[in-house]
Amino acid sequence: MSDLIVSGHPTPDPQGQVLSITPESAGWTYVGFSVYSLKEGQTLRQVTGNNEVCVVFLGGHGKVATAKKMWQRVGHRLHVFEKTPPFAVYVPNEDFFEITALTPLDIAICQAPGFGTHEARLISPAHIGVETRGYGNLERQIHHILPESEAADSLLVVEVFTPGGHWSSYPPHKHDEDNLPHESFLEETYYYKVEPAQGFAMQRVYTDDESLNELLVVKDGEAVLVPKGYHPVCAPPGYEVYYLNVMAGPHRTWKFRNDPAHAWVMAPPSKSCDEKDCQ
Repeated sequence: MSDLIVSGHPTPDPQGQVLSITPESAGWTYVGFSVYSLKEGQTLRQVTGNNEVCVVFLGGHGKVATAKKMWQRVGHRLHVFEKTPPFAVYVPNEDFFEITALTPLDIAICQAPGFGTHEARLISPAHIGVETRGYGNLERQIHHILPESEAADSLLVVEVFTPGGHWSSYPPHKHDEDNLPHESFLEETYYYKVEPAQGFAMQRVYTDDESLNELLVVKDGEAVLVPKGYHPVCAPPGYEVYYLNVMAGPHRTWKFRNDPAHAWVMAPPSKSCDEKDCQ
């Protein structure tokens, strides 16, 4: 299996962890990512240390406390394929979070360096931007959980729903050069869920010179590391693909460059004059 694919545990460990990526395990600097599957009544407590954290409620309900804030019931969808925007909680560095599952609860913990700039806060579905991006079989649904326009020190967090037979993160784009204002350097993780769960997604990760050029077959519950290069995704017919993206780098801005060979697909094809609305 490719070193870019990170598989989860078949069963949660005693703390509920099913997947873990650290900067050390990934061989990079900024992004950490983990997934926990908690039983009803189970509590998870972590200190944030030098990192800010965004806890995304993938499915289920929980009670959340930090050093200064508490929310008695967070979460509303039971699984990601309800396709409603999630709840999330932002926690700054040098803080802690304690989550008690009120139902079976799946959460993703997104981490990157924090500088103490912002306070802990609840991110409700009403504060998450929903976007339909692309056209035809490039169309997909985007939930902007922690975009550049919202307060954070390093983290950018977004989730994407790609229908069967569609492509996303397409045309292929990259963000691996610290060359602002044209391109920003951002490490990125993709965490996948597939419906039905026996399906798979495909993702290519490649550079201009193809010194990195891998075609990955990714299963439900696995993650992909994108340290550099272009990274398009496709969902096979019959299987809907969800992924949660976490990005971070030296500057909190998403400036990307499309692969010049494929940038032309950004423009929808012009309508044929055989169509009734082309008069």
